[in-house]
Amino acid sequence: MSANIRARVAVEAAHVDYWYKFVGLDGKVIGMTTYGESAPADQLYKEFGITTDAVVEAVNSLV
Repeated sequence: MSANIRARVAVEAAHVDYWYKFVGLDGKVIGMTTYGESAPADQLYKEFGITTDAVVEAVNSLV
C-alpha cells in the first residue's frame, strides 16, 4: 500500500473499526458501527447506509 495514496474507501458489511488502519486519517469507511444486528442483508445495508450512493458520495468527497 502506497503512503502517497490518501483517497481510500473501504466498504464492510460487518463492523468498520478494523478498516481505519487501511484507509488512514483521510479515508472513509462505510459499514455498520454496532454489533448484533439481525435482519435480511438488504434491510441492514439500507439501515446502515451501505449503499452504492454512499460509496459514490464517499469517493467523490475524497477526489
